[in-house]
Amino acid sequence: MTVRNLQCRSADAPTLGAGMLVLVLAASLLLGACAQKGPGAPSDLKDKVTESDEPDNARRARVRLELASAYFGRGQMNVALDEVKLALAADPNLGPAFNLRGLIYGSMGEHALAEDSFKRALQLNPRDVDTMQNYGWYMCQRQRYADADGLFRQALNSPQNQDVSRTLLTQGICQARAGDLPAAEATLQRAYEIDSGNASIAVNLAEVLFRRGDYERARFQMRRINAVREIANPQTLWLAMRIEHKLGNAQGLASLGQQLRERFPESPQAKLYASERFDE
Repeated sequence: MTVRNLQCRSADAPTLGAGMLVLVLAASLLLGACAQKGPGAPSDLKDKVTESDEPDNARRARVRLELASAYFGRGQMNVALDEVKLALAADPNLGPAFNLRGLIYGSMGEHALAEDSFKRALQLNPRDVDTMQNYGWYMCQRQRYADADGLFRQALNSPQNQDVSRTLLTQGICQARAGDLPAAEATLQRAYEIDSGNASIAVNLAEVLFRRGDYERARFQMRRINAVREIANPQTLWLAMRIEHKLGNAQGLASLGQQLRERFPESPQAKLYASERFDE
């Protein structure tokens, strides 16, 4: 048996035996409607999308948003706000611009505008973890702790969250601010188990343990932190000193105090140490 009249076959191609029928049919399924196309026919494949394909308005919005972020990082709030406005003029549906606008207005004390900005960002992208987290921290600063915790939980439950330990750190700090030290300890412990090398997590966990009277565990964390000279600073040394003071370790306290005086003699913590105000 021969298979005749196959499409995409050159005129002088040999006829195929029955054993090749399945292969021919499979090939025809993969290639699709290739009839009438010779070897030099144009391809239907499309180019990969690159920046040159970006619409002008989207490019303008992106550049303005990058500038706004840079100015915000430098504390130049008015200039940052102007750049955000220009970004939104180019693309009114740019969710990250509303997120940044919320941070800017929050820093400026424009609370109604800040909250409206975060809500607009979430309306445009309800799954935006960055906005959930920033909005949650803003709520925490406003002492609206229940609202903040709800936003943090929403961020933690999102499949899009690529940095769970960061969200847990922020949530734990907020819980400590609210005075819920048991919850703060549990949250920061979870963050620590995920990222034990994160100095911010370790310090905040030690602070909560100290406030709860768990001085030995707090000491363990701070010894790890202050052992790294590049990480140790007046705040970490002072917390360690307060821990040693509570434990009655005069030698350890004196050693840390010497480091504080030598490395950070003008720091507020050095002045507190000089007057032995360990409870401040």
